[in-house]
Amino acid sequence: MQTEPSYPLHFSLNGTSIDTHIAPERTLLEVLRHDLHAWEVKEGCGKGDCGSCAVLLNGEVRLACLTLGVQADQAAVTTVRGLGNEEHLHPLQQTFLEHGAVQCGFCTPGMLITASAFLDSHPHPTREEIREALAGNLCRCTGYQAIVDAVEAASHLHAGNECEEVTK
Repeated sequence: MQTEPSYPLHFSLNGTSIDTHIAPERTLLEVLRHDLHAWEVKEGCGKGDCGSCAVLLNGEVRLACLTLGVQADQAAVTTVRGLGNEEHLHPLQQTFLEHGAVQCGFCTPGMLITASAFLDSHPHPTREEIREALAGNLCRCTGYQAIVDAVEAASHLHAGNECEEVTK
């Protein structure tokens, strides 16, 4: 009986050190959901079209369904749970709630991850830039208006204080 090759994998998940072994063909999505029960990383299309499995890999947005688990070795992986917590929501999490940008919630983790990375590199985006940045994240419920409003509102937050009222 032949055993499957297993590779050691060491990475941090939302600041927690993870040491495991995986088969080389497994995706990061499989490792996160099936091995580590990180259910917040959604499995949508499985082929990189919907964005619901978006995570940050060393600060860059990656689709976990298209990323091999071994590519996360020695890396920092951040899911939506790593953006904030119940006591201290990330500004995007807060504005998504305030603007009704969460409906069924399936796309929300990927939207938040993508928007977070986008705002890190574009702190004062236009609405068109926001739409373009989120183009790889599909939503069936909202029509995107509330999501764009929420990302725009988050861009106006400074050090946890709202600088100005965002007009719709």
